[in-house]
Amino acid sequence: MELRAIVLAAGKGTRLRTEGCDLPKVMRLAAGRPLLAYVLDGLSFIDKKDITIVVGYKKEDVMAGFPEYSFAEQTEQLGTGHAVKSAAANFEGFDGAVLVCCGDMPLLKKETYEAMAKAYEESDSACVILTGTSDEYLPYGRIVRDENDEFLMMVEEKDCTEEQKQIKELNSGVYIFDSKKLFAALDKLKNNNNQSEYYLTDVPVILKAQGEKVTLCCRQLGSEIIGVNTVEQLQQVESILSSRN
Repeated sequence: MELRAIVLAAGKGTRLRTEGCDLPKVMRLAAGRPLLAYVLDGLSFIDKKDITIVVGYKKEDVMAGFPEYSFAEQTEQLGTGHAVKSAAANFEGFDGAVLVCCGDMPLLKKETYEAMAKAYEESDSACVILTGTSDEYLPYGRIVRDENDEFLMMVEEKDCTEEQKQIKELNSGVYIFDSKKLFAALDKLKNNNNQSEYYLTDVPVILKAQGEKVTLCCRQLGSEIIGVNTVEQLQQVESILSSRN
């Protein structure tokens, strides 16, 4: 299977602002290394030349820190779907698979990414979504399954009914797509939401509506699924990374 990756790393990390530190979010240090370094470790089964890092805020810092990778620039922060679309030029003519992940999730393990790749290879799907359960409190979108126990839709926590909030299966924000089908679907995204952003979470729904197969790769993810958005989460992740060493 031909597999490339897109790592979303354009964010400013406003809630991580601490006095005297103006680094891009993914360059904040945990246990002595940038958050992004751990994510790239997890993707080490993919050639560096096949990994595109989407940069934005203080892009020079990220590019200088990881010069052996490819880059794409998100010039405006218009949502995750827009961020992925910013990398489209790097995938022209490519008809393999593309893994999309977040540069601020340093705890996801290589074996988790590899399990997703195996699920994609074996499922003949247009999209595989990494979902999971965790004892952590995380305000993530819930996965709603249909009567056949297959993917129906994702609902962001703020939009969940009380019943949906009881769903334990969370969306990790990590996907593998058929590259051509991904970029075609991105052209169909709408930004008619409160943030006026283009959401990557809408792409699996678009694909399913087109009759494509969307597969869920559900794992017990525990702390792996933690994304770093606050100083408290940075400290939590640093503690876990230190204990792994």
